[in-house]
Amino acid sequence: MRPAESPSALKVQAALGDRFQVLEFDLSTRTAADAAAAIGCEVAEIAKSLVFRGVDSGQAVMIIASGVDRVDEKKAAAALGERIARADADFVREATGFAIGGVPPVGHRTKPLVLIEESLMRFDEIWAAAGTPNAVFRLTPSDLIELTGGRTVAVARR
Repeated sequence: MRPAESPSALKVQAALGDRFQVLEFDLSTRTAADAAAAIGCEVAEIAKSLVFRGVDSGQAVMIIASGVDRVDEKKAAAALGERIARADADFVREATGFAIGGVPPVGHRTKPLVLIEESLMRFDEIWAAAGTPNAVFRLTPSDLIELTGGRTVAVARR
């Protein structure tokens, strides 16, 4: 593990400022399981950023969920007031400026609507992607809300 070096990780570090430290690993952090193994934490402590597209508006919607949760798109649509669809890789890169597998919760090309799965609030600290498939940063759930302007909702499939 080392401080951010790659251009995408440095972009996230700049968006975060000095309060947080982006770390890059030799191991992949592309999936929640990979990230947890590299960091040495539980998969549930990984805050994965999933990008969807508003079906009618075309707006980017980011749902940040625990690494162990699956998102219930109907619950998310009810919270947003609009149906959503999983975004393809081109839409994700165009909307966020990052590739799937490294999409951070901050530093996007265009600001998405953000929903945060409420189950993340139970942790003292969580880890989020930082722009590449091997970069992450540590933060608290309240930091996540503050950084993203997101609102907490129950969108996990139970």
